[in-house]
Amino acid sequence: MRLSADALNRFGETIGRELAAPAVIGLSGELGTGKTTLVQAICRGLGTHDLATSPTYALVHRYRTPGGLAVYHVDCYRLRSPAEAQDLGFDDMMREAGIVLIEWPERAGPWAPPLDRHFQLSYGRDADTRELEEVR
Repeated sequence: MRLSADALNRFGETIGRELAAPAVIGLSGELGTGKTTLVQAICRGLGTHDLATSPTYALVHRYRTPGGLAVYHVDCYRLRSPAEAQDLGFDDMMREAGIVLIEWPERAGPWAPPLDRHFQLSYGRDADTRELEEVR
């Protein structure tokens, strides 16, 4: 589906409001296609008060919803090999039964937990739109 920036934000907020823990969401696409923007919108929909920022260098950020639900934002872009994902703590995240949002899950290989939903983002026909496809 083709989405404007506003529509992408509304879509993410709706996803966040509808998510039930535990859940793992994967977000794939080229740099700059809106993966972090979508994570921010999902977090708003979940009710987190923290601004979700890109964990490109930290690799993992943890947020809490007002109800105490843990929300993990994982960015696998900087992984040089899937084996490096072994140290990201996916097992601990899953034991906590929260929400795990993974950018570039394909880079984590077998270490990534199974995805409940997986979205592929790409550039639209113009600079203000993105194409979003749910990978089944």
